[in-house]
Amino acid sequence: MKKIEAIIRPAKLEDVKEALSRFGIHGMTVSQVFGCGLQGGWVGVYRGHEYSINLLPKVKLEIVTKDNWVDEIVRVISEAARTGDVGDGKVFIYPMDDAVRIRTGEKHEDAI
Repeated sequence: MKKIEAIIRPAKLEDVKEALSRFGIHGMTVSQVFGCGLQGGWVGVYRGHEYSINLLPKVKLEIVTKDNWVDEIVRVISEAARTGDVGDGKVFIYPMDDAVRIRTGEKHEDAI
């Protein structure tokens, strides 16, 4: 099993969810996060004072899946989230040792 974490633009969340749903992925965790990277940030002015915003709002998707689905899920997320501009996001893939479904006690890949 693998855990896929994708950091994407908030505006692309619905596109990514729809693309994953068409692919057959319905279980995921979505969190609002802030981060910085190559996109940098911007300078704002509030009451005549400049301030720097370098932590920008993003959305983090977390999906646990079988090993053989990872490449396709990453492809689906990447295609749906891509705008071609700096700040489109990143995808991280981690090994997942185990999973347990709390309701039934199912373990391993049966729990995902």
